[in-house]
Amino acid sequence: MLEIFKPLIDAASGVALADPEAACAELTARLDPASPEGQRLSEALVGLLEEGKVADRGAPPVRYSRAAKASEETGAFSIDVVDMTGPGPRHRHPNGEVNWCVALEGSPTFDGQGPGWVVEPPGSEHVPTVSGGRMLIVYLLPEGAIEFAS
Repeated sequence: MLEIFKPLIDAASGVALADPEAACAELTARLDPASPEGQRLSEALVGLLEEGKVADRGAPPVRYSRAAKASEETGAFSIDVVDMTGPGPRHRHPNGEVNWCVALEGSPTFDGQGPGWVVEPPGSEHVPTVSGGRMLIVYLLPEGAIEFAS
């Protein structure tokens, strides 16, 4: 299954996350969600969801799974896959967060941003929220670093 995530890992490797807008532009240049490759990737991810291989824990509005821990094979990113229709738990990103967002139903946004790449800079904190529909999100966390609020 890890091979499905390889294009995301390759695209995110080495991208500076301090400026989310610049990071999203770089990520899109490396792997455009609207390109044939990006669309095939999104379809493969939806296939994993439909087969029950990802986002098989929890309950709406947030179903989730860990696809891989951070390792050399994952470019030092942990990989989580989440099926969201509302808010998730507040958390902080010590090293930032790179997200690949796929619309499943409606016209969803993730923290106000549409499908595609969404970046949270190092040190940021948020309540991740999907509005306007349902979205599949692949979270890449550098070094697997995340701190949930208590």
